Amino acid sequence: MRVKVIGAGLAGSEAAYQLSRQGFEVDLYEQKSVKRHPAFKTDEFAELICSNSLRSDDPQNAVGLLKEEMRILDSLIMRAGDLYRVPAGKSLAVDRSGFSQYITDQILQDPHIRVIREEVTKIDPEIPTIIAAGPLCEGKLADEIGKLCGKQFLHFYDAVAPIVEKDSIDFDHAYYKSRYDEENGGDYINCPLTKEEFAEFYEAILHAKKIDVREIDDEKYFEGCMPFEEMASRGYKTLLFGPMKPVGLEHDGVRPYAVVQLRKDNAIDTLYNIVGFQTHLTFASQKEVLQKIPALANVSIVRYGVMHRNTYINSPGVLNSRYQFIRYPNLFVAGQISGVEGYVESAASGLYAALCLSQYLKGGSIRELGSDTMMGAMAHYISDENIRELQPMNANFGIFRCAYEGPKADKKRFYAEHSLKEVRDYGRYVRNAE
Repeated sequence: MRVKVIGAGLAGSEAAYQLSRQGFEVDLYEQKSVKRHPAFKTDEFAELICSNSLRSDDPQNAVGLLKEEMRILDSLIMRAGDLYRVPAGKSLAVDRSGFSQYITDQILQDPHIRVIREEVTKIDPEIPTIIAAGPLCEGKLADEIGKLCGKQFLHFYDAVAPIVEKDSIDFDHAYYKSRYDEENGGDYINCPLTKEEFAEFYEAILHAKKIDVREIDDEKYFEGCMPFEEMASRGYKTLLFGPMKPVGLEHDGVRPYAVVQLRKDNAIDTLYNIVGFQTHLTFASQKEVLQKIPALANVSIVRYGVMHRNTYINSPGVLNSRYQFIRYPNLFVAGQISGVEGYVESAASGLYAALCLSQYLKGGSIRELGSDTMMGAMAHYISDENIRELQPMNANFGIFRCAYEGPKADKKRFYAEHSLKEVRDYGRYVRNAE
């Protein structure tokens, strides 16, 4: 049987891979080579356009647990992440070029996946399809999805952090350290500021020129990717309690007044992205502001920060807890357009949507993951009809539902053990159904 996947981002690539493993012939549509959004820089699949971090790899952390669930279910995205890991403390960060190239190669080499490089403008509800068009979906496809939803799209505005050349960082004013490391070392480059230097930096932000956003009637920022100049506008100390927090970053026994952290962006250790500094300042203003940081006085910016619109469906009442359209059972949705937020969450939704579509098409009973797994909790969250207006959500234990009455200190360990057992059982069920 032939199925259709729209979009070769994280969710679409994962979905296509999983459907191929389940024995389906997959038509994977990707338009980047014929019509590319400015936020994208290459034609590769699963391109990371914001940070190169997939966040915590600790299974007692919500997104770390989600990663482990995905590994159990043979996630292509997690395999690529593990293969192209770069040092980032307890987080999983990747060489973004190697990561995307590996996924692209795996998809192109799969004999059961046919890649069709064209724009999709129509969706046939009778054809089994996973819509993984991504949060940058626009134009005729967005209009088509809007018709299927029967209600208006919601949207928010997202922002991307600059990437700089390591050789342009002044190590007379910078040092390596991960937060709370006891020894003088770590995976992050830290750029400290004194109280006086921060005051000058802060003033520069307040007077910096932003891009023209007059076309935006109602700006909505996802809090996890808020532009740093918007944070600064909320008050003098907002950045000091956010991305510039100095706690745990003492150097030579002294805690700086503020710190800007840089995280490795490629395996050969030549590029670093500025952690938490998503922005929509003009390119000229970005350089002027960053040069107020002593360690970045001569900074070379290889990719400036940009702002772009992210689109998502108000999913409750539209999708069920399988990422399946309630009105059109042959249609599934995956990725950030479904209402999940984050790289890992998007890939996980593609994985789970593919397994649910596979079970649906094979005609047997569809076994769902419950909210006592992180993957299931996300699907139940975006489809919860008690939510009147959905807000995009990262994986978190606030949406996790699992009975526990033991000591509080053991709670997350219990959650992880319980969830991974459930996912292993689910994986065996899915493999037996192949």
